This record gives sequence, structure tokens and C-alpha cells, in this order.
Amino acid sequence: MPQRNRDSIGNILIVAISVCLVASILVSMAAVGLKPAQEANRLLNERQNILVAAGVLAPGARVDEQGRGINELFEQFDVRVVDLRTGEYVDHIDPQAFDQLRAARDPDSSRRLSGEEDKPTLRRLENYGIVYLLRGDDGAVERTVLPVRGMGLWGTMFGYLAISGDLVSAEGIAFHRHQETPGLGGEIENPRWRAQWEGLRLFDDEGRPAVEVVKSRAPEGTDARQRQVDMLAGATLTSRGVENLVNFWLSDLGYGAYLDRLRREEA
Repeated sequence: MPQRNRDSIGNILIVAISVCLVASILVSMAAVGLKPAQEANRLLNERQNILVAAGVLAPGARVDEQGRGINELFEQFDVRVVDLRTGEYVDHIDPQAFDQLRAARDPDSSRRLSGEEDKPTLRRLENYGIVYLLRGDDGAVERTVLPVRGMGLWGTMFGYLAISGDLVSAEGIAFHRHQETPGLGGEIENPRWRAQWEGLRLFDDEGRPAVEVVKSRAPEGTDARQRQVDMLAGATLTSRGVENLVNFWLSDLGYGAYLDRLRREEA
């Protein structure tokens, strides 16, 4: 009986294909097994940034020093879904199961933005959005946190903007996902830069979103300075992107109708 040539092309192909199949199965099993942990970490990161933006958790603070975990702190928030077109709460959608980004991609639950409307380069705008409300002991809203997103230099920046109880000034801002250059646009995560947003006036005297990210702020004591944040050094496009996305989500295209409704209720 002739001996089989182990170095033949056919044998080599069989071994190579077998190795690839085994490796792909192992990678798939690892991906499936790690998915719950990855999802839990993603959710934890988003909640941490909501807490930081709202001033509930200090930037960079160790959670165990706060006395409670992130999830326990997050339970203070009343999470609701609102209709961005009317500003009304939506009760038929579970906020825990609602995926705002997926809704933006679905033509049945979003609309295409025109070029004039789409300053943050979203392309599509969802009909519904999530809001996170932090209430005081008397039931009054002390913080309103909005998810915000828009294009930076290299990709979409995802973050949270927290609005103070007066519904006019910012409490803080935090970005939990972006592709900006470390040391340049990536400085949107720098606590020193984010500190400028505390108390920042978000609207002009006519109630229009009017945040400016500028190279040189107006003199102290002027109305303009109250709405201005320093531009990030060497990151003009990232800075413009932050300005565009914040003003967009505060406008009538974003959460403007809801904020107007909340002002009437809180008044």
C-alpha cells in the first residue's frame, strides 16, 4: 500500500482549513461568552458619565469612596422616554429596553435631516429620546440629563449634557465614547476643560441655544462670556463639533420642545 504524502498540497489545505475552523469556533464562543460582561461594562460606563455630568459623582472618583456603587447612585434618576416632536412623555415605550441609536437608524422611527438642519452631521433624527431626571425631596427637578451626540474630527462623539434646575444653565458635560485624537480633541474628557461647563448659560435672552466654543472668550462680566467655553488647543474641528451638537440637542429639533414643557411644569 503506497504511503500517503503528508507534505502534499491536499494535506496542507486540510490542516490549514481545520485550524481555521477550530480557531473561528473558539473566537465565536469567546465573543458570545464575553458579550454579557461587555454589555454590563458599557452600561456601567454610560451611567458613570451620567452621574459625572450631573455632579453626583466626581470625575475620576473611585466608586467605593462614594459609599455606594454606580448602579445604586443611578437609581436616584427618573428615566423617561419623550417624543422629541411634541415634548410629551411616552408611556408605551420601556426606557430600559429603548435603544435611541437603533431608533435613529430605523426609517419607521426617525426622519432624514436636511443639510441646513444637520449641523452635527447625524443624517437621521429619531422621533423619541431618553431623559434622565434627578428630583429633590419636594419632587422638583434638580438636574435634567440629555444624551447628546455629533460628529467630531474622526467620528461621532457620544456624551451627556446635564442641565441645572433653572433649565437655563449647564450642570456639566461628559463624553463616554469618541474617536478624537488623544492630547488634542481627546481633551473633551479633561476635567479641567469640562469644569468650564458648570454654570454655563445655554441660551440667549430670546431663549435660543447659544453656546460658543471660542479661541478667546469675551471679557469678564459680559453676557457673551457666560455662554462661552475655551476652544481645545489644536482641535478646532472637535471644538466646533461640540458646539454644534450641544446647540442642536437644545434646539427645537432636539429636546427643545421637551425643555419648554418642563419649564412650564416646574414654574
